[in-house]
Amino acid sequence: MNWPNPLIEQRADPYILRHGDSYYFIASVPEYDRLEIRRASTLSGLRDAQPVVVWRKPDSGPMSELIWAPELHLIDGSWVIYYAAAPTRAIKDGLFQHRMFALECRDNDPLTGSWQERGQVRTPIDSFALDATSFRHQGKQWYLWAQKDPAIPGNSNLYLAELENPWTLKSAPVMLSRPEYEWECAGFSVNEGPAVIRYGNRLFVSYSASATDENYCMGLLWIDADADPMQAANWSKSARPVFTTHRQNRQYGPGHNSFTTAENGEDVLVYHARNYTEIEGDPLWDPNRHTRIKTFHWDKDGMPDFGIPPAEQ
Repeated sequence: MNWPNPLIEQRADPYILRHGDSYYFIASVPEYDRLEIRRASTLSGLRDAQPVVVWRKPDSGPMSELIWAPELHLIDGSWVIYYAAAPTRAIKDGLFQHRMFALECRDNDPLTGSWQERGQVRTPIDSFALDATSFRHQGKQWYLWAQKDPAIPGNSNLYLAELENPWTLKSAPVMLSRPEYEWECAGFSVNEGPAVIRYGNRLFVSYSASATDENYCMGLLWIDADADPMQAANWSKSARPVFTTHRQNRQYGPGHNSFTTAENGEDVLVYHARNYTEIEGDPLWDPNRHTRIKTFHWDKDGMPDFGIPPAEQ
């Protein structure tokens, strides 16, 4: 299927949830000051759908700056938004001061319903943490996120834990991946933005690595669906990136992906990328990481083949 590329301009860290007859879209906005949701009956329709602001950051406190990477989930009948926020824009020990937070809406319609703050999602280490996602697997609800361990060099690793409720961990976390390959450590040593998809007898976790410029790219973890996901040794990791910058197509730094399905059932990769490399100043403040989508396929061995980022059209 062919969609506009970009699908939605100036929306980074895109997340699309398909539920019932609707697609729901949420992402970081350039101002990093609010959470907004769009809804449409088709993927293409999200492009012109009217955003509805469901939450704005307060003027002070732990959630008052840099609202990043929201995701919208439906967990046990409640709508949940995970997002990261900081109390200040200051950098401390080389990192921003983000922690992870949750909102809940128990009404049927997340665009018009009432959202309640459920506070910080606390982990055993009080450190830079962001990019949470959640998924159902083996009859349990899981929480998967990126976090800095002060004892490990680099910006962030990927961690998994079972949930007691959508904003409370039930188990001690296990580290699934840390930056180790050169392509995970370009500019910054980063594993972040995890996304989950099931295919055949495997569970896959894609993630993003390196600095948020043209070095940004996607890696892949996988595990047998029947294996214990809390045993790190059960997970495999690709030694090479699975989705990267394509200079001929002028698509730079593709990543921070999510997954959905097209109207015809095909699997769809949702991601952001820029169309230039000449970034002035900190890439964080460049607003042109646009939301893009493309179909992808599975090879004869049951592994995802994401292809290359297509040129703009």
